[in-house]
Amino acid sequence: MDNVRSEQAGASHQEEGFIQGVKDCVPTLLGYLSIGFAAGVIEKTAGLSLAEIALMSLVLYAGSAQFIAAGMISAGSAPAGIIVTIFFVNLRHLLLSAALSPYFRHLTPLRNMLIGGLLTDETFGVAIHKIANRLRLSERWMHGLNITAYLNWFAANMAGAYFGQWIANPDRLGLDFALPAMFIGLLALAVASRNKLALDLTVAAAAVIVAVGVGIAVSPSFGVIAAAVIAATIGMVLERCR
Repeated sequence: MDNVRSEQAGASHQEEGFIQGVKDCVPTLLGYLSIGFAAGVIEKTAGLSLAEIALMSLVLYAGSAQFIAAGMISAGSAPAGIIVTIFFVNLRHLLLSAALSPYFRHLTPLRNMLIGGLLTDETFGVAIHKIANRLRLSERWMHGLNITAYLNWFAANMAGAYFGQWIANPDRLGLDFALPAMFIGLLALAVASRNKLALDLTVAAAAVIVAVGVGIAVSPSFGVIAAAVIAATIGMVLERCR
């Protein structure tokens, strides 16, 4: 019995290593490649140089924000407006990091920042799935997961930027819909796995109403932000009241 427990503990330790994090990231790489390539093409057609695209993918490292930034740059928007818009779009990362923070309380603030700084929607999803099978995540596993996604995103951006010079109109290829399509797919899979269709439809209806109403009254970009916050709050309240 002791030998079995030792073997299980050893297997668990090995499973949480850096290499296992790399392996667990592999299923998400196709999404990173397609969205990253599309982002590189959009950024190139917006007039950014290869160096600027490389810097954006390494420092900003956010698909939705990079698409928005490229669009606003091509439209001649003011730098302050671009910064504020990206700030609000990326606020969700605070929630993602907060959800995983209880599993890394034993780490120093700097080591926590290294994990949270490279967290994305996709790596968060992989980590949440891992949490369902264990009580504690490994720091090395998270680094393997995050770094693999980070390097793949950079490579995809640069590939799109390089080949984008031969794509005069990316809209004709539907590349501007690559990111929304990915999130729609993730949403559909999440709804199917939750088995709470009535609640999800209620939240979706609330989000649409708020987004359209606020979008008409204020602005479309603010309508999206308001819909996300209000619909999420409604969903949380309804779920706790059940």
